[in-house]
Amino acid sequence: MKKLVVLLSLLAVAAGPAAAQKKTPVKAPAKKAVGVPAAVLAQGKSVYVQNCLSCHQADGLGVDGLNPPLANTDYVLGDKTRLTKVLLNGLQGVDINGEPYNNVMPAQESLTDAQIAAVLTYVRNSFGNKASALSAAEVKAIRAANKK
Repeated sequence: MKKLVVLLSLLAVAAGPAAAQKKTPVKAPAKKAVGVPAAVLAQGKSVYVQNCLSCHQADGLGVDGLNPPLANTDYVLGDKTRLTKVLLNGLQGVDINGEPYNNVMPAQESLTDAQIAAVLTYVRNSFGNKASALSAAEVKAIRAANKK
């Protein structure tokens, strides 16, 4: 019995507190997008938190089968006009990176051109994404062409 107690004590000491609880590794600070002013990214993040976070989540990974991820997708990293039209017109029932998503994304009609440019620039430069920024002038031109 004494040998069992000694053995269990040695195992407990060897395992230490690390075995009882694992710490999440500390992430390196996010790198600022090259050529994108910090103020634009801050505005974009604010718009994202108010309008997008509840569906696409804080990590931009969305919800399987309902809300698509924003990380490393053709929709986010690809054509700026198509991406802008998603905010202007909404979206439903699409496959993103080969996975179906069925939730309805309503049109974001209340957002200004500057807010849309900022949030899309933020998304295109967050969650591991690196893509060019959008300007309010680009969004304005897409919005005008979209009305025709």
